[in-house]
Amino acid sequence: MAENIKNSTGGKKINANNNASNTVRSILFTFILICFGALLIANMNQSGVQKTEVPISEVIQRANDPDGDISKITITGNTLDITLKTKDQPTETSRKDPSGTLYDQGLINHCENLEGEDLTECQKKYPTIEYKEDADVWGIVLDVLLTVLPIIALVIFFSWMMRQATAANNQSMAFGKSRAKLYGPDKKKVTFKDVAGNEAAKQDLTEIVDFLKNPKKYEKLGAKIPRGVLLAGDPGTGKTLMARAVAGEADVPFFSISGSEFAEMFVGVGASRVRDLFSKAKKNAPSIIFIDEIDAVAHKRDARGGAGREDEQTLNQILVEMDGFDNDSGVIVMAATNRVDMLDKALLRPGRFDRHVNVTLPERKDRLEILKVHFKGKPVEENVDLEALAKKTAGSSGADLANIANEAAITAAREGHKAISNKDLTEAFERVAIGPERKSKVMNEKERKITAYHEAGHALVGHVLPDSDPVHKVTIIPRGSTGGVTWFLPPEDRSYKNIYELKDILARAMGGRVAEKLIFGTDAITTGASSDLKNVAELAKSMIVEEGMGSSTRNLVFPDEATGYYTITTGKPYSEKTAEIIDSEIKKLADEATKRAEMVLKANKAVLDKLAEELLAHETLEEAELEPILKSAKLPETVKLYK
Repeated sequence: MAENIKNSTGGKKINANNNASNTVRSILFTFILICFGALLIANMNQSGVQKTEVPISEVIQRANDPDGDISKITITGNTLDITLKTKDQPTETSRKDPSGTLYDQGLINHCENLEGEDLTECQKKYPTIEYKEDADVWGIVLDVLLTVLPIIALVIFFSWMMRQATAANNQSMAFGKSRAKLYGPDKKKVTFKDVAGNEAAKQDLTEIVDFLKNPKKYEKLGAKIPRGVLLAGDPGTGKTLMARAVAGEADVPFFSISGSEFAEMFVGVGASRVRDLFSKAKKNAPSIIFIDEIDAVAHKRDARGGAGREDEQTLNQILVEMDGFDNDSGVIVMAATNRVDMLDKALLRPGRFDRHVNVTLPERKDRLEILKVHFKGKPVEENVDLEALAKKTAGSSGADLANIANEAAITAAREGHKAISNKDLTEAFERVAIGPERKSKVMNEKERKITAYHEAGHALVGHVLPDSDPVHKVTIIPRGSTGGVTWFLPPEDRSYKNIYELKDILARAMGGRVAEKLIFGTDAITTGASSDLKNVAELAKSMIVEEGMGSSTRNLVFPDEATGYYTITTGKPYSEKTAEIIDSEIKKLADEATKRAEMVLKANKAVLDKLAEELLAHETLEEAELEPILKSAKLPETVKLYK
């Protein structure tokens, strides 16, 4: 990851340098065009005056004639520039004999030694003669520049145009090239030792490593190397890290690309990038191609339609490339997704993605190992209990645990601690799970009392019901978007929940609203239970629609709205009558949960008052502080009838 960050930062610097150099080139090109235009105009003006060469004898004769047409003669070395009386610039030129002077040849300045009106009258009759002993070097240089510079400017201009055309051509050619990042032997390796937990997934992938290292062993027995491995799992479970570990263990080049990087607005670009990626992988075989979030380009085609779509052309090219592999190509395609249900069936068939590896959420022992990895190198106090943190974080992914470890370090630094303490871990866990404490939010006494009874209702109902998880912590300090929080932590990780456990979850969720109603009356019910009611509705619907736990729909489930058949009347994948039954069953579960919570709270009102008082006094109560308060609470006999 650090390497990718470095590349990203370097890319920004390169872009900045490219922008600066482009600006300089534009300014230089504009300056050259201006100079070229000025020189061209000057050259045209100069070339507009044509000089006629005449014999020196004729010049002398016309100059000595008072009625001649010459007004001025400029002598530079052996060259004469002749200006006529009807012109402003020299229009004739002549050359004298280098061995003699013009005076010897008869060119006399008749106006010498004259002044005033006599000089003026004489100059009207005879031309003015000016001598320039040295040649006009700057004039010669200017003449050369006026001749050469336009040619140089044209050469530079056409060279620049050719470079621009070449760059545009290269850019268009690179448009269809793969953008995959290559992690080769020169990159930092990731091995299975760097991946904590998920032993079952690592075991499946170890065989892939052996395929890459010892392909002949399997070919001798007639076994074919898997062409594709699909990593499926929740976000943050380490699918990309697993793929890199396979490449690191096998010591082969690893081409990594995201599914969205194939997509472009131009049709055919994605397919071109797929061809280029597979071509590079074959040249570097044995190698691994890893496509992250493959569902971005591998949707079910029958559900989307349109054979000319860019994403479908990209998917078709992936299918062709995977099916076209030679058995000895040495290239394995790995892909990751958290939406296997969205992938096209053609991609999942044997011969393409032969192996499906589930990268699951880590169990408690795996979470402990992951936490040890992320706290390695961080200063921690000796009494820091990572095992207790692993117990709290049931359902967390590896990415969540990494975030908790980072937040713990940030919290310790903010508090000025030299090492991470258990208090820092707790604050980090609660910050990640719910949000930071909103100490700046001030509640009046009435709101604090309502919140205290609300959270006490959750805790009391959850403590009394036999199939509920134990109460871990209760606080009335606002966190995130909540006014208070009651934590229930399971004593151990569980893969399944039975109907009694789910009903107890519904009842304890309704405990807050029922406690408000019991203490403050029906008219005093607040909006504090909105999130509880939402959770109750979602869980009850899941129990009816997905788990078959309704009283009249027991063992019946209903198709998901994303994949089921939609009826015209309801807009859902079931009939209007079925929809009414589902709504009725959801309401029945919610009413039952409310009734059970009400029975528990009425039977234990003294405990409810005591718990609310303690919360108002201390704001936060831990598990050890809750136990002596709740130990006298009893489960009414009438509640058991609802099981």
